[in-house]
Amino acid sequence: MTLEKKPKAVIVGGSIAGVSCAHTLILAGWDVVVLEKSYQVPTGSPTGAGLGLDPLSLQLIQSWIKDPELLNRTTLPLTIDQNDAVDGEKKVKWTLTRDEKFNCRAAHWADLHALLYHALPPNLFLWGHHFQSFSISSDKRSVQVKALSLQSNEIIEIVGDLLVAADGCLSKIRQSFVPDHKLRYSGYCAWRGVLDFSGNENSETIMGIRKPYPDLGKCLYFSLGSGTHTVLYELLNNRLNWIWYVHQPEPDLKGNSMTTKASSDMIQAMHKEAEKMWLPEFVRLIKETSHPFINAIYDSEPLEQIYWDNVVLVGDAAHPTTPHATRSTNMSVLDAAVLGQCLKKWGAENLQSALEEYQSIRLPVVSKQLLHARRMGRIKQGLVLPDRQSFDPKKANPEECQELQQKLMPFFSDVPSILV
Repeated sequence: MTLEKKPKAVIVGGSIAGVSCAHTLILAGWDVVVLEKSYQVPTGSPTGAGLGLDPLSLQLIQSWIKDPELLNRTTLPLTIDQNDAVDGEKKVKWTLTRDEKFNCRAAHWADLHALLYHALPPNLFLWGHHFQSFSISSDKRSVQVKALSLQSNEIIEIVGDLLVAADGCLSKIRQSFVPDHKLRYSGYCAWRGVLDFSGNENSETIMGIRKPYPDLGKCLYFSLGSGTHTVLYELLNNRLNWIWYVHQPEPDLKGNSMTTKASSDMIQAMHKEAEKMWLPEFVRLIKETSHPFINAIYDSEPLEQIYWDNVVLVGDAAHPTTPHATRSTNMSVLDAAVLGQCLKKWGAENLQSALEEYQSIRLPVVSKQLLHARRMGRIKQGLVLPDRQSFDPKKANPEECQELQQKLMPFFSDVPSILV
């Protein structure tokens, strides 16, 4: 008796979306190879900072890894979602809205990636391989993928039954199908940083920041100033993750990265502006953070489709979104879970039906979530929307403040029936 040959998927991109898809496709009975241009497994990431995982993502990830408790041991609770107003002149803040049933957890990007990666079988990843092109066979039954080995400078070719595009918001694979689909600059960038205070738990900076932010370690804090806002929460192993959104012209980005290294002059100018806008305890935290960087904030209009023949988009390739609703990672995890279940349900012989169902489940959801995240960002940045005036945290009424809450995201607690 001969064993039936497994179908094969080529995943382009080894970030959270790609590594999540590797898990779910293996569980669906597929062979998997992952092409990733980075030379090795990231042990830390200067641009991968904090992220929030919702209850469904936590449940899914726990089902993929060998020791589900590992996830709890590498994350911290985020049980509170709180929005505050800050008066930069008077140096005072007050609470606008507080949800004590947020029920998420905070992770560092590198910690989550390592957890997912090390739970996979060995030798799935081709590190240091840069995606070049793909071609679909005339009978639509296979796809040939070409990648450049950055070590040997040779082109390799891989043939699979399915190409999974997990190659991020600047996806070359997406561009080949919708060349006119452009990213949309939000009008602002984010200063980001992670302060490691290991060994300095009782320093003036850390003791000081815990006074205006007493629930660090379990709270996602948003502080709204005049036309700007910040995010602050604690990560495991004595780290504080902060973000400050600043209006500025669209930056001239180099290469395929949405992040920019900041010069010492840029950092000093940022520190001076922070002194005008924020509480002194938060400013001190910023000043003590090594190597803060700038993240340009983009999204795009929702796509009309996210698969073509035997090519499917997942993660930021399928729905570039702004980070204001802790959605990006959760959307990627859920994309992977739904795709895996659809492939398992229909089998490789019915690939088109599987991809059609994946699209029918995910596309309406991610389209609404993308637009809601955009709206939330514009509200918190004090920008005008078609149906409302710009949000002023000093004058906002309780009803306006309620709109700031994360739980109002469409499908926030929805579980697709295919996963039940």
